[in-house]
Amino acid sequence: MGTPELISPRSPRVTAARRLAKRAFRGKERRFIAEGPQAVREAVAHRGGDGEPTLVELFTTAEAAERYADIVDAARATGARVHFAADAVLADVSQTVTPQGLLGVCRFLDSPFEEILRARPRLVAVLSNVRDPGNAGTVLRCADAAGADAVVLTDASVDLYNPKSVRASVGSLFHLPVAVGVPVERAAQGLQEAGVRILAADGAGERDLDDELDAGTMGGPTAWIFGNEAWGLPAETRALADAVVRVPIHGKAESLNLATAAAVCLYASARAQRVHGKR
Repeated sequence: MGTPELISPRSPRVTAARRLAKRAFRGKERRFIAEGPQAVREAVAHRGGDGEPTLVELFTTAEAAERYADIVDAARATGARVHFAADAVLADVSQTVTPQGLLGVCRFLDSPFEEILRARPRLVAVLSNVRDPGNAGTVLRCADAAGADAVVLTDASVDLYNPKSVRASVGSLFHLPVAVGVPVERAAQGLQEAGVRILAADGAGERDLDDELDAGTMGGPTAWIFGNEAWGLPAETRALADAVVRVPIHGKAESLNLATAAAVCLYASARAQRVHGKR
């Protein structure tokens, strides 16, 4: 095989991909960037609700194309356009310090909130006013690992398609339904109407997670609301919940960070649901 022709750094395709670093352009084009072999592999395998492939374009260095030939071949098989680019071009488009040689342009894949409700979810993570993209992506990854049915980002939360969120999800973005831009009041009301118990995670909660588990109250459909990294959940959001629950601190740590607390809560619910034979 001869040396592949490299796409020009001034190409309109490169320019269009570079613009997706900005939220306004992502929203206008309804496209986002997925970087690295894990994310691109998941993007290749994913299809939207309309059955169309999520990955629309792939930029790759010649070295990465050889190393990850299976991913590149699979991308071509979906009909995605594959462009070979120099390292410098990928570095220019990429949002990482050390690009991994594969960069995909993907279609938006969030799900309508009503569609999530119709699926009768049993475990949901609701991110309310979560502003840090790394935290949002990590909580999404935790929800995926715990077997959650969906994640909801409220209208005050960070953009799901922020490159840092996408990277932090490590491919989990492509594994479960995610609704975006949902007012927290609507999220709580809709889930309660669907028979889901709402638990607000808060360090000052009047109920202890261990006590909830011991009481056997967590075996049914559950949605956890997780709040802002700095100030947690405001009183009006806590009031939407059926209970406000704290993760017990048995040692001397002042608190847990958002992603760690979310992992503890989601796994506790998943375990309780398995014990009660409801998952």
